[in-house]
Amino acid sequence: MKIVVLDGKTLNPGDNPWDEVAKLGELTVYDRTAPEEIVSRAKDAEIILTNKTPLTAQTLERLPKLRFISVLATGYNVVDVQAAAQQGIVVSNVPVYATDSVAQFTFALLLELCHHVAAHDAAVKSGEWSSCPDFCFWKYPLVELADKQMGIVGFGRIGRRVGELANAFGMKVVATDIIRTPEPGYQPFKWMDIDELFSTSDVVSLHSPQTPDNVGMVNRELLGQMKKNAFLINTSRGGLIVEEDLAEALNAEKIAGAAVDVVSTEPIKPDNPLLQAKNCIITPHIAWASLDARKRLMKATAENISAFIAGAPINVVS
Repeated sequence: MKIVVLDGKTLNPGDNPWDEVAKLGELTVYDRTAPEEIVSRAKDAEIILTNKTPLTAQTLERLPKLRFISVLATGYNVVDVQAAAQQGIVVSNVPVYATDSVAQFTFALLLELCHHVAAHDAAVKSGEWSSCPDFCFWKYPLVELADKQMGIVGFGRIGRRVGELANAFGMKVVATDIIRTPEPGYQPFKWMDIDELFSTSDVVSLHSPQTPDNVGMVNRELLGQMKKNAFLINTSRGGLIVEEDLAEALNAEKIAGAAVDVVSTEPIKPDNPLLQAKNCIITPHIAWASLDARKRLMKATAENISAFIAGAPINVVS
């Protein structure tokens, strides 16, 4: 089997070898691939691995030998799965590998919004504490999470883990999802519709996959329902938020702050309005990228390929 990795740099920048995948076929790894390079690089591939390199219907039509795509992520919107199915191409993803890493990172962002650790560290190192007449000082309001309400949009594996962490911090947890799965074992917990969740929560954290139905769902109207002292966090997909509306809400101080690990176009464009928004933390899509999570992703990808070769594909999304 000829296996081509279109964008392997982020999964293995040098610390996460491809050995398990290489055992399964003739492997070629590209750090990154521009859309116009896909066909020339993968024309003979029977298996393609992609993370964020898009595989459109037009591209798939030009890859007649392709039989299997394994997405190096949980989200698979980079592949036209309908077109793949029509061509008999099986598409799999890796649904479970970064749950703990993303949940942990969600709280890293939230705690930074609450305490502004980096800003206070910078203030100390610039001499502000040395010259302070008091034994301490703070440059921003400091927020305690106990008894605050955490609203979770998308209560799948990651959303549930975030809920567990929120509960451990003493927060009240509410959630919304198109499918209401069994309630978690802790209390307090409550299902809400999205409008009530946004209007009553002190923190709203997004954990929904991006679909055609929810693109831009966090818009001016929904943001306008939030408390003035509320925080919004997105470690899911950038397209869930209308970024112009969020920037407007932050700059007008209609909400207290936001932290996003994802944006609508990645890498972020220089004209993205969130770059100039007040109290907005932006990180470069790294919630998933701990070494532990990337090792699990590599192992699961090898299992996906092995299962396909054996004629019993797993984690199929097409």
